[in-house]
Amino acid sequence: MSTSAKDRNFDDIAGKFSQNIYGTTKGRIRETIIWQDLEHILSTYPKGKSLTILDAGGGQGQIACRLAALGHDVTLCDISANMLDIAKQNAVQSGVQLHYIHSSIQDIAQHLPEKVDLVIFHAVLEWVSDPQLVLSTLYQCLHDSGTLSLMFYNYHGLFFKTVTLGNFGYADAGMTKRKKKTLSPDYPRKLEDVQQWLAELPMTIVGKTGIRVFHDYMTNKTKQQEAFEELLKLEQQYCRQEPYLSLARYIHVIAKK
Repeated sequence: MSTSAKDRNFDDIAGKFSQNIYGTTKGRIRETIIWQDLEHILSTYPKGKSLTILDAGGGQGQIACRLAALGHDVTLCDISANMLDIAKQNAVQSGVQLHYIHSSIQDIAQHLPEKVDLVIFHAVLEWVSDPQLVLSTLYQCLHDSGTLSLMFYNYHGLFFKTVTLGNFGYADAGMTKRKKKTLSPDYPRKLEDVQQWLAELPMTIVGKTGIRVFHDYMTNKTKQQEAFEELLKLEQQYCRQEPYLSLARYIHVIAKK
């Protein structure tokens, strides 16, 4: 599998994801907001139409399973064999069938039997060293008029959080990671760069959403759980509005080919 040595493979910490990401208040907010956007994407297609969907870097398959349960034909690709094993277990527990491809994103086109209606690419762009190559590859996987659901770790949100925490040295150093093999992304992305890369393919952005526009900035962390429903309501209310959108921890972009 051709992938850059700088790209991250999560075989070594696959088990941490359920505990550190999916099973937390931040994970619940992320899942809720993303699913609202995905429901909007699905609503733009004829009702009852079964879409062909590629979940690229789909990890443990939470979203892939939900989409398959709606009757869509879903292929999950991941470079981590351990992640794919967990995804297969989740699919069995969910009572759905998925197609699986063990491959890097860079090589995915040669394993995909045909182009797809929708590509999902969530929380992966910040782990690859050549984002434009990866986006170009995914572009080639899409039918004409196909849709890309792209979520990435937001540089500006990270910078804002870093300064508010008083980590001035880290900010001055360009927020270069000191420790490798952690769950903190290697290459936070700037929205303006992502927009430029998509425009060059060319793709047209039709929607933008901030994921966790308030949660990660709360000084009273106990409120994240104690007042979760109130927090979630505010997240849903302001996640597509500026200036909150641009300071979110993640940004979800919907683009059309």
